[in-house]
Amino acid sequence: MLHKIIGLTVRDVRFPTSVEQHGSDAMHTDPDYSAAYVVIHTDSDVRGFGLTFTLGKGTDVVVCAVRALSGLLIGKSLHDIVGDFRGFYRLLSSDSQMRWLGPEKGVIHLATAAVLNAVWDLWARAEGKPLWKLLVDMEPKQIVSCIDFRYITDALTEDEALDILMKAQEGKRQREQQMLKEGYPAYTTSCAWLGYPDEQLKQLCTDALQRGWTKFKVKVGADLEDDKRRCRLIREMIGPENTLMIDANQRWDVSEAISWVSKLSEFRPLWIEEPTSPDDILGHAAISKALAPLGIGVATGEQCHNRVMFKQFLQASALQFVQIDSCRLGSVNENLAVMLMAHKFKVPVCPHAGGVGLCELVQHLILFDYICISADLSNRVLDILVRWWSPLL
Repeated sequence: MLHKIIGLTVRDVRFPTSVEQHGSDAMHTDPDYSAAYVVIHTDSDVRGFGLTFTLGKGTDVVVCAVRALSGLLIGKSLHDIVGDFRGFYRLLSSDSQMRWLGPEKGVIHLATAAVLNAVWDLWARAEGKPLWKLLVDMEPKQIVSCIDFRYITDALTEDEALDILMKAQEGKRQREQQMLKEGYPAYTTSCAWLGYPDEQLKQLCTDALQRGWTKFKVKVGADLEDDKRRCRLIREMIGPENTLMIDANQRWDVSEAISWVSKLSEFRPLWIEEPTSPDDILGHAAISKALAPLGIGVATGEQCHNRVMFKQFLQASALQFVQIDSCRLGSVNENLAVMLMAHKFKVPVCPHAGGVGLCELVQHLILFDYICISADLSNRVLDILVRWWSPLL
């Protein structure tokens, strides 16, 4: 079937997570986790579902942007879209008038991600497969045909991408069976949001340890002495053998980040996440260089606008962990480009998933990354949230 697209609906969905400080960090003190939720309707009984993540206010703006893009979609068939997915990606991201709102960044790119996420979901449902399986079963040439290489060929060419995928064909089915049997390594952020009191933090950490978690992320950046106390508390609870990461959510200037994180080095964090402005590539490079002797890496990407910025982060050795995001970048298409670039530059991919629906989305991408690109689990971990918002539904 062609699955002609006959309509698109989008909803503004919000959860009052700020009431109990769920999701709070040094920069986003009162987030109401939200989503612009898209449904693509076809002339068959198959629909596609997609979303992009927001923090409450402004979700209505993303909804308006999705509606503005819908005219580029309605009337087309799934068959035609996936037959030239690179072209369709460029159609959405490079409309001669709407690209002025980006290009490929901000609200219009969030809306593009929501629409494309729904298209990929529609394709997977039409094939009767989960998204990760749809991707894993695709031939390398077909994967490459979904990627827009414009602006990144100085870092990754189409031929290089194809070569990476071809080399990873060896052992692919064994890795797929491994993932089905064992799953992918993950860490939790849900124990240590910045607004949580100590008793809640201790209880959540205890519960997580009892459930088998071994990797924990702590929000930092508001007050140095408080960060020391909370990191010490978490480190004492999880022990020296488990992994600790810290996340400042863009709180500091470059020199302040270096000084602050150096004073937290006694707690042996694997990485500092988003230490400064997400746009400051050279700042991240300076922080990475300064913290390297302490054995602390820099992780970023959840607010990295597009593949071009990731290209520059990688070229500048500005990060040691690539944090792709299913809803910040242009859906699967652009994430494929970033994962392939990360592999070329030998930087592990550790997806960001701290938000509504993100945990579910990035699982598909990281499974594909391991099975069909990296074939490596070293220093790789997936962000997973305990569903503390579920009672609010």
